[in-house]
Amino acid sequence: MASPDFQKTNPAIRYRTASFIISAARLNQLPQECGPEVAFAGRSNAGKSSAINRLCEQKSLARTSKTPGRTQLINLFQLDGQRHLVDLPGYGYAKVAEEIKRRWQQTMEAYLSERQSLRGLILLMDVRHPLKEVDQQLLDWCWQVGMPVHVLLTKADKLKRGAAQNTLMQVQRELTAHAPDDLCSVQLFSALKGTGLTETYAVLDRWLDFDDKK
Repeated sequence: MASPDFQKTNPAIRYRTASFIISAARLNQLPQECGPEVAFAGRSNAGKSSAINRLCEQKSLARTSKTPGRTQLINLFQLDGQRHLVDLPGYGYAKVAEEIKRRWQQTMEAYLSERQSLRGLILLMDVRHPLKEVDQQLLDWCWQVGMPVHVLLTKADKLKRGAAQNTLMQVQRELTAHAPDDLCSVQLFSALKGTGLTETYAVLDRWLDFDDKK
């Protein structure tokens, strides 16, 4: 087992052991709540699965697909006996049937409103297309119920550094203008280059109650 000092300087070690537990179409199919959870949500082409895989240093923990909208279930991953990561259904893909969109929305709303162990939401947005209407709707809902949200502006490697920083500042201004205090933060992220991993681990560690002193 790694020493506490190694775990402190290498936060990824906490997430390497992540393992798939179950895919659930309904909330009552999920295991009984037993500890803190952090959920990942985003538009179907925002790179959600790639981000989870990079954070957990596994190539195929969360399934990636060239066809956006393929993730239609709540996927639960276990970190240890108590802590979990949750991959929520992607949303906002135009080619998905309206009936499926409505079902996904109902599933997500039920999970976000009823799952008592949920500590926060990681919301992924493509840095080239941030704050789409469906993203804003989800943010508004989270703020209304007091749910903390941390935004990852993904695929930061697709823009030059200056352009990415400008987008980050624009999104920060927009969120600061509308978000309740301490309920929303934002950063750049690239699963391909590893940009923003340290910041993301810090948020996850705080929400999941990891204690570096142990």
